[in-house]
Amino acid sequence: MANINIPVSILNLAPIREGEGTKAAIDAMVHLAQAGENLGYKRYWIAEHHNTRSLVSSATSILIKHTLEHTSTIRVGAGGIMLPNHSPLVVAEQFGTMATLYPNRLDLGLGRAPGTDMLTASALRRSQNDPVYRFPEDVTDLLTYFGPEERQNQVKAFPGVGTNIPIYILGSSTDSAYLAAKLGLPYVFAAHFAPRYMEEAISIYRERFQPSDYLDSPYMIACINVIAAESDEEAQFESTTMQQFFLNVVRGTQTPLKPPVENMEQVWTPPEKQMATSMSSMTLQGSKETIREQLTRFQIQHNVDEIMVVSYIYNPEKQVRSYEILKEIVDEK
Repeated sequence: MANINIPVSILNLAPIREGEGTKAAIDAMVHLAQAGENLGYKRYWIAEHHNTRSLVSSATSILIKHTLEHTSTIRVGAGGIMLPNHSPLVVAEQFGTMATLYPNRLDLGLGRAPGTDMLTASALRRSQNDPVYRFPEDVTDLLTYFGPEERQNQVKAFPGVGTNIPIYILGSSTDSAYLAAKLGLPYVFAAHFAPRYMEEAISIYRERFQPSDYLDSPYMIACINVIAAESDEEAQFESTTMQQFFLNVVRGTQTPLKPPVENMEQVWTPPEKQMATSMSSMTLQGSKETIREQLTRFQIQHNVDEIMVVSYIYNPEKQVRSYEILKEIVDEK
């Protein structure tokens, strides 16, 4: 029998809902973190996106600080900080400061993509040379900045030294699996929007993992979508919000998170449906019984150490209920 009694965490892209504004989206982000804390979720991560009118997750470290300030026990972190956009020293100083204010509650997920279009990436980046290729060195720099005094170089992060903030490598292809394995760091795969390479990436990470000062054995987190409701029919209806979200991505549009609709066939074309459905294929969807079966099958196949979930549901109460249903499933004895 697969182990589904595993830690569960939340990822939030901080979307703006249709009919609401930026402040309401930030308030909703905090409300969901508080709900996740009350439900016993392990961690709450906030993404990084730029030049995206429908998301408020651009100044990720500020949102993390705001969330830490309005919660008390749940771990809060970045899912992730896109390192090509940032100087590792500045990241270390910001997170070192937050770790000083909120000890033992901070995570740092690191990604090598810019989290935006190329023109915006050019405006964000710290040099004219492509810093994507510096990602392994940037990760190593951050590990040093957060490490003990005796391992520091001439340039140090104050605050930051000795904080030992846990670092997680994020990936949506196989590239980062090699790096996470080589450095002996936990690995998080973004199957919530890029499921195609998940199985291969997990296999690479586990086979090549080298024990380190940070981990004795691989620690694998899969990020997937969840739409849980009282019935399969209700979940199907609510899932049309998620389908419209991914249609947004396919079309390159930036419309807010939309309410559910009765018939998606009137909204998308067959090719759009195929692309959007492919992106969101790693989704747990349905009633408690249905999701229990889906999660069991997922764990039989992948046996991950932790699941991080995104729930694109328009109604905030129903979104919280979706997370509640999942937590009830993994807490069953």
